[in-house]
Amino acid sequence: MPDMLALCRWLEQTSVGAGIRESLWLFPAIETVHLLGMAALVGTVGVFDLRLLGRTLRRERVSELGRRLLPWTSGAFAVQVVTGVLLFSSEAVKVYTNPAFRLKMLLIFLAGVHALVFHWTVYRNVASWDDGAVLPVGAKVAGLVSILLWIGVVAAGRFIGFV
Repeated sequence: MPDMLALCRWLEQTSVGAGIRESLWLFPAIETVHLLGMAALVGTVGVFDLRLLGRTLRRERVSELGRRLLPWTSGAFAVQVVTGVLLFSSEAVKVYTNPAFRLKMLLIFLAGVHALVFHWTVYRNVASWDDGAVLPVGAKVAGLVSILLWIGVVAAGRFIGFV
């Protein structure tokens, strides 16, 4: 495994990293887009998860809601990745050693694994429970775990600047 701090030092010295760091407006503009992307990502995931928990949109078919929300979720996640890499490149050494950043990355990884497992297992049978009054326990647990993971991601992200 390469020396991660050396890689972070190199990344900071690239024209992209240095340009973002040295610009008066670029870092705040990218961070604003990052925050808007987070709002879209957590908003769409949150609505879907609350539906799984039976707390909102109860008359909405889960498969239909997923069909409408998941493209927005994917787009918002792509915005997060691009803006996150750009922000990271401007302060890579400082951020890489930050425990809140590491926690955030761990939680994002866990949320991704959770989403994959959910879609490969519980969600595969969505048609059989789509119209049911009560969703399966697995769907409810998945919704709760997802909400908790994304709350953790947001909280850890906010802590990055203060730790």
